[in-house]
Amino acid sequence: MGSTGHDGGALTRHEISVGGVRQVYHVAGTGPICVAHSGGPGIEWAYLRMPRLEEHFTMVYVEPVGTGASGRLDDAADYRLDTYVRFLAAVVDDLGEPRVHLLGHSHGGFVVQRYALAHPDRVAGLALYDTSPVTGAEFWGEAMANLDAYPLRHPHRPEAAAIPAAFGQIGGATDDETLGAALRAAVPAYFADFWGRQDEFAPFQAAVRISAAPAGAQDPTPFDVRDRLGEITVPVVVIVGAYDFICGPRWAEHLHDGLKDSRLVLLERSGHFGHIEQPAEFAQAVVELLHR
Repeated sequence: MGSTGHDGGALTRHEISVGGVRQVYHVAGTGPICVAHSGGPGIEWAYLRMPRLEEHFTMVYVEPVGTGASGRLDDAADYRLDTYVRFLAAVVDDLGEPRVHLLGHSHGGFVVQRYALAHPDRVAGLALYDTSPVTGAEFWGEAMANLDAYPLRHPHRPEAAAIPAAFGQIGGATDDETLGAALRAAVPAYFADFWGRQDEFAPFQAAVRISAAPAGAQDPTPFDVRDRLGEITVPVVVIVGAYDFICGPRWAEHLHDGLKDSRLVLLERSGHFGHIEQPAEFAQAVVELLHR
């Protein structure tokens, strides 16, 4: 893999071309390789950096196509799950290791599941983090019901009442700036206790970035791998925040039930960002993959 310089600290930037489109990834840490794929789609990778895991793994952070420094696709309709899997495969190939661990967060978990099914010989273990084996009407209906209930959980916070509307604006935004502002306004709903730890989480909220093209793309192919989970035979840890409104415990249990060798870890004080809300517990759950 060819380095193209450093982005500060021990993080090293790498760049490859996939069908003429630039794919950037970053490497930090020491130990077996773990490739991390961020969510969204469209959210830039930096929110997912996990220094505690870098003490145990050589962490490889993918900048998904259409985000950050990676290239853009000519046709927005091409931002499909198969596309992300193809770009992830190119990164794994570039790393030159026979088998790697993979960590997928949220939509990144969809990508990682599909990669593991398509390339089982390249996977040493999986961390499926706040994700699901299926989406669709039931999935989104439950997420929106949970979101609508959010202000009721925080009756003494007037700001909480505006969160569902802020989330609704995400779907209508067509440029990076408008979309990013809507996402940052909705961020509190993604945490178990944003208001109680606001000083701690405010820098995360201010820094999160999203790209409109992949975020607005609609993949016409429904995502449902429930009947194929049994094909995944490597060790898996399924990690979920108890207060995750969008990929909560119900969907984690579907994953756990369908996998042959999985451990389910419920983070009791987390929402959608357990690596920030409960970093020690999150890291421990992933590191245990190395001992299975």
